[in-house]
Amino acid sequence: MLDVKPAPFDYARPDTLEEALRVLAGRSGAKVLAGGQSLVPLLSMRLAAPELLVDLNGVPGLDHVTVDESGVRVGALARHADVLAEAGVRRVQPLVPLALEQVAHATIRNRGTTVGSLVHADAAAEMPMVLRLLDGSLDVVGPTGRRTIAAADLYLGPLESSVGADEIAVEAFFPALAERSGVAFEEIARRHGDYAVVGVAAVVTLDADGRVSEARAGYLSVSDVPAVVDVTEELGGGVAPEALEVAATGALLDLTPETDLHATAAYRAHLVRVLTARVLTAAHDDALRRAGDHSGGA
Repeated sequence: MLDVKPAPFDYARPDTLEEALRVLAGRSGAKVLAGGQSLVPLLSMRLAAPELLVDLNGVPGLDHVTVDESGVRVGALARHADVLAEAGVRRVQPLVPLALEQVAHATIRNRGTTVGSLVHADAAAEMPMVLRLLDGSLDVVGPTGRRTIAAADLYLGPLESSVGADEIAVEAFFPALAERSGVAFEEIARRHGDYAVVGVAAVVTLDADGRVSEARAGYLSVSDVPAVVDVTEELGGGVAPEALEVAATGALLDLTPETDLHATAAYRAHLVRVLTARVLTAAHDDALRRAGDHSGGA
């Protein structure tokens, strides 16, 4: 029988961020624990065997969800459920709750952290793709101080981010939805709560005449890293069926669907085409509705 107990490791639960950084310093093979919903299963199956586990849950001030007109800031210890419970998030950046509602099950969302999901860098997870699509960022703290990593520079490969081994991610920033813009998200999974076979999100922005001025789509479970494709030119200003087909086909030129235990590359390519057209249409309709609401309130 497979032994699924974690390999031995040292454990530290610092009381401050400064102490956490001191513990991490000079310790190769250390892992930082926040929610643990990705890390703990890997430990149990010995797919990860860190020498040291640094638990951040004793560090105060990292569980915030802050919303203002610039966007949404999420602290390292804020649970997915905390972000969903903050009413302002849906108003300022509705794509965040749309995606979070698809993350696993309520039990996982009650414990898992949004920042932890971002750092885990799983291209099959919802939130890394959302951060990329929204051009968000991640703040990390290390021995030389605090720095901001743009989402475009965060993901280097499968389960690999540009966060240094001696750095701790402390806050994610999701920019606010621009005026006359709309969003949509949809994914296909074998069972509710499973990782998506393919997931697609879109952000569509309209000009003053109601034509599409910008359209971008984000993809999960398609490439080794979260993928984003600009399809503005392909849409040609609208979402007519023929334009959507061109956009979906064009998106595939920038993607590399692969075959695995869950789906063939051909099936993933089919889902990319179908879901791209579907979410672009839904995001376009959402933008029209929001533009109309804004005009009505002027």
